[in-house]
Amino acid sequence: MKLTHILTIGVALAAATTTARADQLADIKERGTLVCGTLGTAEPFSFQDPKTREIVGYDVDMCSKVADHLGVKLELKPMSVEARIPELMQGRVDILAANLGWTAERAQQIDYSHSYFVSQQKVVVTEESGITALEQLAGKKVSALKGSSSAQGVQREIPDAETVTYQDTSSAFLAVVQGKVDGFCASELILVKLRKQAEESSPLSIIEKSVFVEPWGLGIRKGETAFKTEVNKVLTDLDTSGEADGLFTKWFGPETVYEMKRDFKIGEIQG
Repeated sequence: MKLTHILTIGVALAAATTTARADQLADIKERGTLVCGTLGTAEPFSFQDPKTREIVGYDVDMCSKVADHLGVKLELKPMSVEARIPELMQGRVDILAANLGWTAERAQQIDYSHSYFVSQQKVVVTEESGITALEQLAGKKVSALKGSSSAQGVQREIPDAETVTYQDTSSAFLAVVQGKVDGFCASELILVKLRKQAEESSPLSIIEKSVFVEPWGLGIRKGETAFKTEVNKVLTDLDTSGEADGLFTKWFGPETVYEMKRDFKIGEIQG
């Protein structure tokens, strides 16, 4: 077979694959279910309600809004941090709502929706350590979740620190309390709650300066233009209608342990 014929066949197969993948929106509607990948262990984004045993949270509400807009049922699939992108790329889930911070590396593998949360990534330390600045972490150990952008951020922004990764938030945080590491890097709101939980037994402080600021988006497979358009429409409508404020207040507002106000707008992530 001539090389030109082989190349022609290869191009045709690639086009066919792209076309098939571009039908995801139609597939979801035909199936009648939106499969959303989420962590299930990251309160208040996605976690198990102790009363109902169901997975609830801010991320879950976002996926639920997308499912409602498409007129389909929502199916949640819990997964680990490092499994998020592989599960999406292999088609085991339709969308990710899983604390998915934007990074240039991830953006080469998957598409992101508009940002629906903006995270200040900070470091918590024990008060007795005397550490008050990120520069003081040089030569020290900082924990983070395995496969997370927090771990990447520490390696990038505090290169002289040793990054120690753990499979879950509890282990990474406990490492600080037990003195196995000198700090733990994560989203500020997660650190605020953990600090409050441990304040009596182990006084902690959060270093004021952020390691980095991270927009979060819903993860979508490359080439799914129609689906991505619908997802972004849902998020934009939530913002313009004011419903996004209600969802934020529900999980992060004055009546929660976080006592936060939404200081960002839903919009396109600028890479």
